[in-house]
Amino acid sequence: MTFHAYRLVPPRPTFAQDMTDQEAAVMAEHAQYWQELVDRGTAVAFGPVADPAGVWGLALIEVDSDDEAAAIRDHDPAVVRGVARGEMHPMLGATLRAAQRA
Repeated sequence: MTFHAYRLVPPRPTFAQDMTDQEAAVMAEHAQYWQELVDRGTAVAFGPVADPAGVWGLALIEVDSDDEAAAIRDHDPAVVRGVARGEMHPMLGATLRAAQRA
């Protein structure tokens, strides 16, 4: 298993504040897609990053191959529908905290 960092790059720095209704609908599909990846155990975490230069998305995934990581990026509704650009980068290593017990 390998870890990859995924960066979702919006079309403009103000996207989080001024997305259109159509863009918001696609971003809702994007959020559902990533929630399903979390539920399956593929995505470790995902969410928006409050960068002063403009909000962008970040996810950490655990997969078997670079091809699987690329497929996840390529099937993201935000990428498929042209609302944002996805960048997938393999991590050279990852240290995880121990699982939390409820």
